[in-house]
Amino acid sequence: MLNRRQILTAAAATITAPLAAPHIANAQAARTVKMGSLRLIHSMTPHFYQRFAPAGLTIEIITFDSPTDGKNAVVTGSVACGGFGIAAATLGAAAGEPVVVVGAFCNKGMGVISKAGGPLRSIADLRGKRIGIWPGSTQEVFILERLRETGMSVRDITPVRVPFGEMHAMLSRGDIDAYVGAEPGPGLSISSGVGQLVEYPYGTAMGGLNMIFGTSEDLIKSDPALVRTMLGIHRRASEHMKANPAEVAEATVRILGAPRAAVEQALGAGNVEYIWKLDETVLTQSRTYAQQMLELRQIRRLPNFDTFLNPSFSNAVASA
Repeated sequence: MLNRRQILTAAAATITAPLAAPHIANAQAARTVKMGSLRLIHSMTPHFYQRFAPAGLTIEIITFDSPTDGKNAVVTGSVACGGFGIAAATLGAAAGEPVVVVGAFCNKGMGVISKAGGPLRSIADLRGKRIGIWPGSTQEVFILERLRETGMSVRDITPVRVPFGEMHAMLSRGDIDAYVGAEPGPGLSISSGVGQLVEYPYGTAMGGLNMIFGTSEDLIKSDPALVRTMLGIHRRASEHMKANPAEVAEATVRILGAPRAAVEQALGAGNVEYIWKLDETVLTQSRTYAQQMLELRQIRRLPNFDTFLNPSFSNAVASA
């Protein structure tokens, strides 16, 4: 379901002159392209796209609260491209949906958080506790793997279905004992004194893999030039954000309404990593992630990696 639409215009850009815009066929003809984004700090990259778009191309951002909704919008053609979790992408591809990963989007952005001053300070301490988890999310796969590595399973905790945006409040009220959240939630809990960090769960073979840049098989077949252009814009925006964290913080506070202290905590801790290239590391982690989902019986079969993971556009953008 669509939550809101925000059309970014060139007038919104108030920084120094952008890098050269990527080529797009018939760029002189006005065109609007819809880009899916999540209401999270690690999904801020599309909000920087317009300044790097070629003349005549307007990026319309469609914001979702659920990674699955973002993936579904790509599959149905409601948006041309989207940034969403690798979990949602893998679930779709394993079910035969025509979703294709053509680029990376953002790594990390997760956190296992418990009540500040409490006894829950390690994954092992979560045994028997009420843990806020968003089903079908990347965070769910990571916490299940960390439980396994600690000699536990989901049966050793009480999982509570909680949207990311509600985790901090539920922890504060005592409705849950800990949560596996997405930034800026962990940053908010830590900076406000409500929560404490149990861990950033990046020690598995999946690394910090989180969000990907996805599109559909149909768009790749019908308009590969647009896919390449969008990924080129994504690259320039990602590189700009990595070099300008203060600007990212300002935009996140303004657009998402997130508390500044929470945003600065997340960025200052290095818990958000804006990336774009579908390189061998991301490809390997994506395959490992899918295998993990299969072993957890979250999917019945592995995706067809030959179509699901398509690094050709990323390689072309890298060599341009």
